[in-house]
Amino acid sequence: MKKILAIALAVAALSVSACGMAADINFVTAGTQSTFYPISVTVAELWNQNIEGMNATATPSGGGVDNLNQALDGEAQIGIANANLVYQSQQGIASFEGEPNGNIRIFAGLYYNPNQVIVTKASGIDSIAGLKGAHFSVGAAGSTTVDEATVHLATLGLSLDGDLQTEYMDTGSAADAIANKQLDGAWIMAGTPNSAVAQIMTTTDSKILPIPADMIEALKADYPWYANYTIPAGTYDKQDEDVETSAVKLTLFITADVDEETVYQMTKVFWENWDMLTSTHKALAAADPAQACTDLAGVPIHDGAARYYREIGLLE
Repeated sequence: MKKILAIALAVAALSVSACGMAADINFVTAGTQSTFYPISVTVAELWNQNIEGMNATATPSGGGVDNLNQALDGEAQIGIANANLVYQSQQGIASFEGEPNGNIRIFAGLYYNPNQVIVTKASGIDSIAGLKGAHFSVGAAGSTTVDEATVHLATLGLSLDGDLQTEYMDTGSAADAIANKQLDGAWIMAGTPNSAVAQIMTTTDSKILPIPADMIEALKADYPWYANYTIPAGTYDKQDEDVETSAVKLTLFITADVDEETVYQMTKVFWENWDMLTSTHKALAAADPAQACTDLAGVPIHDGAARYYREIGLLE
């Protein structure tokens, strides 16, 4: 009798799981002091409250690369990472060299992190090509911003080592140095409005350089995660015109082994509580639900999420 009962319970558990009614979900984002960690806590609570059998936990992490490595190791099922990192993880390149993760999928595209190239007007620099010879910060050593500056300048045949007087400063230090007339400018990659860019534009006579569309198209040929982005006029003090630039989208990725029904329910709960999420967590206000399926570097959307996006008309 006990053996029969055990088999019956096992079959019942499998049936519940197959219907997407039971799931252990580890949601990884960043450190506890980060912008996104408290968002993940709220979202996990929403899933637990609204999806039968859901057991979602928000866990602090080291950020995008760490999140994707945890997904590869089966320690996390959903997390945040920029689209370039998700693509690189899927392909097994760059930081994920030799360890491709074919199990990775997109849950949602959120908001863009644009490249913001600020120079003082006194520097006389009017274009990205004009950065040659400039005394310029390209971000803290080892940061994504350094990679962004490197890749963009390479399309013009420029290098950080040979063609600029390069400094490696965090955004706050770069803003201070520009204010003290120690730098011609800085490369900053961050969502808009960014506090360091705002400081520079408010306290100095500076401008944001456009990144031309032809440069962005050239980048896309080798780096499919790039998107065209407009920094609207008035985003910063003394910014009277739109500025065209490049950007990479911040995404929520999820592993393909989370079943379709569960991911469908997770997607539905996430977006149908959007007003509450954005009122509670202002950082999400930069995300546009209508752009949830765009600029994802060709990484496939999870079938469960795609089902919801088709229902609301974002996918055919």
